[in-house]
Amino acid sequence: MKRAIWARMLACLCLAATFQVAGAEDGVSDGAILIGQTIGVTGPLAGTVKEMNEGAQAYFAHVNKQGGIHGRRIELRTLDDQDVPEKAAANARTLIESEKVFALFQSRGTPQTLAILPEIGVRKVPLIAPSTGAESLHVPLNRLVFNVRAKYQDEVIKAIEHFNTLGMKSIGLLTYEQDDALGIDGVNGFNKGMTQFKLTPAVIEIFPRVKPDVDAVAKKLIAANPTALIIVSSGVNTVNVIKAIRAGGGRMQIMTLSNNASQDFIQSLGKDAAGVMVSQITPPPTSSVTGLGKEFQSVAKTSGMTVSYAAMEGFISAKVLVEGLRRSGRNLTREGLIRAMEGMQRVDIGGVMISYGERDHSGSDFVELTLIGKDGRYVR
Repeated sequence: MKRAIWARMLACLCLAATFQVAGAEDGVSDGAILIGQTIGVTGPLAGTVKEMNEGAQAYFAHVNKQGGIHGRRIELRTLDDQDVPEKAAANARTLIESEKVFALFQSRGTPQTLAILPEIGVRKVPLIAPSTGAESLHVPLNRLVFNVRAKYQDEVIKAIEHFNTLGMKSIGLLTYEQDDALGIDGVNGFNKGMTQFKLTPAVIEIFPRVKPDVDAVAKKLIAANPTALIIVSSGVNTVNVIKAIRAGGGRMQIMTLSNNASQDFIQSLGKDAAGVMVSQITPPPTSSVTGLGKEFQSVAKTSGMTVSYAAMEGFISAKVLVEGLRRSGRNLTREGLIRAMEGMQRVDIGGVMISYGERDHSGSDFVELTLIGKDGRYVR
């Protein structure tokens, strides 16, 4: 009789456990939270991606050493999309449907991020900290997407404001074609800034993302001879066009955006790096003035990660995701994460203010300008 009772009790416990597992959110187990990422591990942005992921992984490892999130480790599963939108979409589908990740994290690039939005929409999977400042990821609001970095347009306007203050009125723009989301942001931000400061563009040059004729583009820009040139493009395209401009004798002040803010970018430019301005969307990784800077440097010492602005972006992105997961509580669900993130209003993470709400998923508006010195370091 007792054996029969114990057998029935065991069966009930097993059945209850089965329902508990079946009813649990994808990617959440007793000991781990599985986060997915599609990003260009190889391809034209590989150097920057490596640094950014070093920062994120170092912070996750730091949190895991301290016991994780409510006793769960963070596990990041990364698939290489080679900076190709179609591969990014396919990777997102695999991560969500086959790998059963809980959320997606830190995609890279505007076209790539836009390509994965339909995939996260099907299963209502949150995407935290896409590494793009595209306006299209802010407006209209996508309830599943939580941006961290400032908008590209804000970076462009900041540069125009700086040049205008210095009396540099002849300002030009080089950006991608207008069927490219980054190119759209480049032109829109430039037009807004020039209108705001009542300036007339010296030149607006458009080139394709794929196989641009950088020599021809450089000749046009040199002929236009603006005092300052803002370049809104990414990776190797930015490097090649700057080199072509300098080789052709162009001596205008060149500024580019934070998507190029990596040590790899500086190394790729070589001797042409000195004097190039780069906007930044994080505090400097080498500064100990802020709590964020001190924490970053402490983790960098133990992890061996690259100390760079790109790594700092990854570090901050991971920090924001962790804060959202903590606020979600032990009973972790995707809907709970969304609500917890929207409850993060004016949260100081050590020198950068992060703020969300039901009608605003922008995160941070931090932007400052830096200059690459002769020693290959960023100077504020």
